[in-house]
Amino acid sequence: MELVPLLKKSLLFSGLNDEDLQSLAAITVRRTVAKGESLFSEGDEATGFFLLIEGHLKLCRVSPEGREKVLHFVHPGETFAEAAFFGDGRYPAEARALERGEVLFLPRQGFMELMGSKPQFALNLVVSLSLSLRRFARQIEELTFADVTSRLASFLIKRAGEKSTSYGGITYLELGIKKGELAAQLGTAGETISRTFRKLKEEGIIELDGRKVTILQMERLQQLVPRQP
Repeated sequence: MELVPLLKKSLLFSGLNDEDLQSLAAITVRRTVAKGESLFSEGDEATGFFLLIEGHLKLCRVSPEGREKVLHFVHPGETFAEAAFFGDGRYPAEARALERGEVLFLPRQGFMELMGSKPQFALNLVVSLSLSLRRFARQIEELTFADVTSRLASFLIKRAGEKSTSYGGITYLELGIKKGELAAQLGTAGETISRTFRKLKEEGIIELDGRKVTILQMERLQQLVPRQP
């Protein structure tokens, strides 16, 4: 598959015309990542940033005591590691693949040259970062005001929209991450996530088999998510 359609799916590049996208594709490197593979580690030189086109990744840091803290889960269509352009030129966290996937690597030097010659690149970057801040603000709001059931329902609905199959009104999906990692993303404990899954199962909303989730009543699941003002 050509790189231009893949690049265009990203919010960061959605405003670029075909000519600019072709210029961007010329400096882009496509690569496959294996499950468990690290694209970079904390402190590595930030030589560029990435666009995830398939699979899921997590950005994490490890404390001196060896405890891992998940900072963010990356989904297809999202860019990450923009630290290549800011700060001290080092990646502030590790990027590790949760499943087999593909990424596009955009080298810092080539991208900076394009930004210098094409102002629309710089404008799109500012817009993207602004929208990212709004997304993180919504996540903070959810962690502050929404209960765990609402957070989990929101995650399942979003995951179903990304990668699932449906038949006869029933939706089948894979969590894609461990329950402990999901708990970290939702700002709660693993035991609480397990109890919440059991609650949804007892109410007949879902079925659960390991990391496989069957959504039996999507409408009821959607009703658990608070409406955005």
